[in-house]
Amino acid sequence: MPASIAVGPQHDAVSGAAAARIARSVADLVTCGSIDLTAKAAGQAHLIAALLPSGTKVYVNHLRNQTLADTAAACASLREAGLEPVPHLAARRVASRSELEAFLVEATRTAGVQKVLLVGGDERQALGPYADSTQLLRDGILAACGIREVGFAGYPEGHPDIAQRVLENATSERIEIATAQGLWVHIVTQFSLAPARVVEYCAALSRRAPGVPIYAGMAGPTDPMALLRYAQLCGVSSSLRALRAQGIDAVRLVTHTDPGAQLTAIARYCDAHDWCNVVGAHLYSFGGVRRTAAWMNGVIAAQTAVR
Repeated sequence: MPASIAVGPQHDAVSGAAAARIARSVADLVTCGSIDLTAKAAGQAHLIAALLPSGTKVYVNHLRNQTLADTAAACASLREAGLEPVPHLAARRVASRSELEAFLVEATRTAGVQKVLLVGGDERQALGPYADSTQLLRDGILAACGIREVGFAGYPEGHPDIAQRVLENATSERIEIATAQGLWVHIVTQFSLAPARVVEYCAALSRRAPGVPIYAGMAGPTDPMALLRYAQLCGVSSSLRALRAQGIDAVRLVTHTDPGAQLTAIARYCDAHDWCNVVGAHLYSFGGVRRTAAWMNGVIAAQTAVR
């Protein structure tokens, strides 16, 4: 298996059959994909549900100004609309084990939550008993409260505060702990401004953890300047620096408002490698959850019309 996967111009001259295959793959990645929102945006659940396939996974962010009770209410709204809620759990933002247990019991009972995305959270100091996501996972509380699957974040461009080798070891350790507890595992990658970075990350992960599904993260349709701002906030700095070195035209090329080019790069990678374990696209709704859901609907509808 190659150490690096090309996604450049040599792939542009594809046959009609290959182009049709890639178009189907693009639609399938979106159909099997997911989207995120804040708890405050959960009032739009029925509007989003009208645009997305039934049961689409919707990740509910665990932000600083948001309580776990807010998350539980958002999950209930999403489930009622026919979507599958997947709450984020930011370990360092959990104030107490009892608060976490109460949330998990409520979320599984009233919203049918079976999956969570476990992240560390960017608090400098933990607000409660969990210093990081590994510590929360080791507690065993997720499986004990009825959670069946746990997602972890993947970082195609690395993490601004954590060395790459440490990230890789932590991911392997978490997969091992979760599997020992009988939990299914998946990875959701951070978005990147360079599709090749996402492809190479997914290829490397497939070597280390071939059975783990990956959802390739990408920014939904977003204003270019807003996307650059989110890239800085989210630590997506490596490709941003490289693009700036190439000049503003390169930045504009990648930070356009439509994520189709990034999605096509992932689809080409999946089409070329039968060992690809990317199973869906995850759209970050920086430009608004309704706008992102409408874009996803358009991709699915276009391919449905062809079929």
